Amino acid sequence: MNEEKKQVINKYLTFVLATEEYAVDILRVQEIKGWTKVTSIPNTPNYICGVINLRGLIVPIIDLRLRFGLERQEYGLMTVVVVLKVLSSGRERTMGIVVDAVSDVYDIAESDIKPPPDFGSVISIEFVKGLATVGEKMVILLDIDKLLNSQELAIIENVSHHHPA
Repeated sequence: MNEEKKQVINKYLTFVLATEEYAVDILRVQEIKGWTKVTSIPNTPNYICGVINLRGLIVPIIDLRLRFGLERQEYGLMTVVVVLKVLSSGRERTMGIVVDAVSDVYDIAESDIKPPPDFGSVISIEFVKGLATVGEKMVILLDIDKLLNSQELAIIENVSHHHPA
């Protein structure tokens, strides 16, 4: 007897960072917006740009290039912030990531996601959920819940409660 396994297909928003294409689960994407000036937070890692006030919500903004150890890029008219919902310490939080450009939305079957190889020092695989081939392209799927650890989130929350953006 041949039982058909139901394919689980999820939609992913892809974006470009340096020369690579990355993807996040589209259900986690709250909005995509242009770059706006952030309020800096002292004593935070260099990849935490600061916070913005998004309709009354204080949202930390992370520069993914710097988080992944890539070269800093000047922010300009083409710079995009993807606002995401992340889970941290059992709570849902909102966070923005700075990317070079938003690319596309792809349907990717769970069965097509391969485990990440060891990238060496280029990118920490702790942030990588897996790899998928879409057409001729290899796309890196990110585990966005691991972009900031609870200690970093606590610093941001503590400062943002005392200094509203």
